[in-house]
This record gives sequence, structure tokens and C-alpha cells, in this order.
Amino acid sequence: MDLVPCHTSIEHPWFRNRPDFYVWADGDAPPNNWLATFGGPAWSRHDGRWYLHSFYPEQPDLDWRNPEVVKAMQGVIRFWIDRGVDGFRLDAIDRLVKDAELPDDPPASAPFGLPLPEEYARLEHLHSTTSPDIRHALAALREAAGDALLVGEVYLPAADVTPYLEHLDAAFAFELFHAPWEAGALRAAIAASGEPAAWVLSNHDFSRLPDRFGRENVRAAAMLLLTLPGMAFVYQGEEIGQGDGPRAEGEFDRAGRDRFRHPLQWTADPRTGGFTDGDPWLPPVDPADRNVANQERDPDSLLALYRELIALRPKLGPGLELLHAEPGVVAYARGEYTVTIDTARPNESRVEGGGLALRSGG
Repeated sequence: MDLVPCHTSIEHPWFRNRPDFYVWADGDAPPNNWLATFGGPAWSRHDGRWYLHSFYPEQPDLDWRNPEVVKAMQGVIRFWIDRGVDGFRLDAIDRLVKDAELPDDPPASAPFGLPLPEEYARLEHLHSTTSPDIRHALAALREAAGDALLVGEVYLPAADVTPYLEHLDAAFAFELFHAPWEAGALRAAIAASGEPAAWVLSNHDFSRLPDRFGRENVRAAAMLLLTLPGMAFVYQGEEIGQGDGPRAEGEFDRAGRDRFRHPLQWTADPRTGGFTDGDPWLPPVDPADRNVANQERDPDSLLALYRELIALRPKLGPGLELLHAEPGVVAYARGEYTVTIDTARPNESRVEGGGLALRSGG
């Protein structure tokens, strides 16, 4: 399940009944220069005080320095584990604990290493994210979760993720996610991420894989994602090659991410894509061209390739050895299997070994 420990809705009963659960400051002006990710100050006024929001004003940040917040969120985790949940994706986990003194963030002195909104990128978020005290909050999450899986959405370069892995099972490998479809960049991102990594090539915040890498590369990208060691996350619709939808009037997300969030197309139904019997909040994109029902009947479909690769995963050896390869190619060994990702000729990408010769081109 997706767990959001950083913030709640401003309409949550806690915001009305337990204001001490949130980060507040007094004064006529915001206490510092911290910025919200999607623009503007990270502080908004309510009942004569300023409350902190790392994202939208309607998403106030919880105060993880308050032991009652820690106890309450541990209760949330236990609630779901008692109902059979096996683990959690921890949303925006690097925003969990801030500098208690609320000092200004300094101007950015170097590129962050991952894409950021233009205004947000002007500061180095030294005090508004990733306080050293976050280790106590992460330990509390682990204590409540026990052996359940914890995967962190830690939006930091891989070199800065290591402290989180003391308590988390893995963190998403955003260098690979944001790498261009170019062999040197892909190879460097794989080498930088190390283990344990949670590999992902599409999510709800950025353009979908066909629109970022090119539709001609989706099969080779699937082969890359599903042959790396560690966890692989497949975003809904990725397995049928679903792309971004159009921008529309009356968008739900002010940051413009609706076009990445159209529902999975189960059938060719032009109105719902088989996703619902009602009216979907976002319409299907191209259900006549891409849907699960049609691809299930086609042994050469992208969906069939995903299933073949997923079935292969338990047979791949532990770890990864990057191999020397010609320009435009990423090659690595997984035990007796060799994976070759050809970025210039994506249909020539392949997995070979153990009597298997699987090619992305069919």
C-alpha cells in the first residue's frame, strides 16, 4: 500500500482537532524562505499562525518531532498490517523531518542531480528536508512494520540514500528513472544505484515511459527493468505500452500531472477502457490501440513480453556484473544469463542463457 507519512489533507480531522500534530510558526511573516515543491512559500496562514506544507497548501506537514504523531502513524501501519498488508511504499519520505530551528535554506550552489521544478531548484533544501534526526522517524516506522516490506520514495541522488537503508528494505532508483535512453547514461545510473534498489521506469509524477524513451524502445526498456537485481515496479499501463493522455480543462492536479495518471485500459471500450462501470475521473487514452484484453490474446504483445520476463526473474543469478560492450549497448551478466540492451537498435536487445534466447523484437 501507499503510505503518506509526511502530510495529511487539510480536511483531515487531525488538522481541526489536533493542531499540535503539525508544524507551526508564529509571527507576521513566514519564519523562513522554505519553498513548496510546486511553487510559492512552504507556509500558509491559518487561525493567525503559519503552518508548513512541503507540497500544496491543502497538504499540511505532520510534526514527526511530536511523540504523539509517531504513535499515531505507527498505529496506522499496524492497522493495515493486521488486515493482511505485506508492505508499504513510503511517499516523500525525505520530507519527514525538518530542522527544528527552521533556518533559511541557502541558495543552490550546484545542480541537485535529479529534475526539480525551476523555482524549487533555486534553493539547496538543506534544512527543509532530510534532517539527521530522520533516523528516529525511520526507526519508528520499522518498529511498527516489523518484517513488512518498506520501500522509500527518497527523491535524492543515490549517494544520499544510504542512511535511509538502515531501516528501509529499498529505495527507488531515480537516477535510472530519469536517465536518457543512451547507453552511457543507463550504465552509469545502474552502477550508481547499487543494491538494494527498487527499479522503476514510470510513475504517477512524470511522463510515461513511451513518451520519455520513445515508443520504439518500450520492449527493450521492459527487458532492462525486469532483468536488474532487486525489486522492479511496473506502473499501471506500462505493461501494455500506455502513453500520456492529453491535458484537459478542469485538471485535478494543478502541477499538470493528470496526463500521466489516466487509468489502465482493460478493454477497447472508448468511454471507460473497462476500468469502471461509472464515469472515470480521467478518460482512457487510446483503448482501441492498447488494452489488456487484446494483448492477452497476442503471444507477441508487450504484455506477453512482460509476463515472460517476470517468469524469468527467479532464474536470474544474484547480483550484477556490468560487461564491456560496444557503443550504444548496455550489457551485464546475471549468473549464467547475459542481458544486452541495445539503445541504438532496441529490437536487438536480448536475454541469453540457460537454454533461453529471448529477444525484445520477438
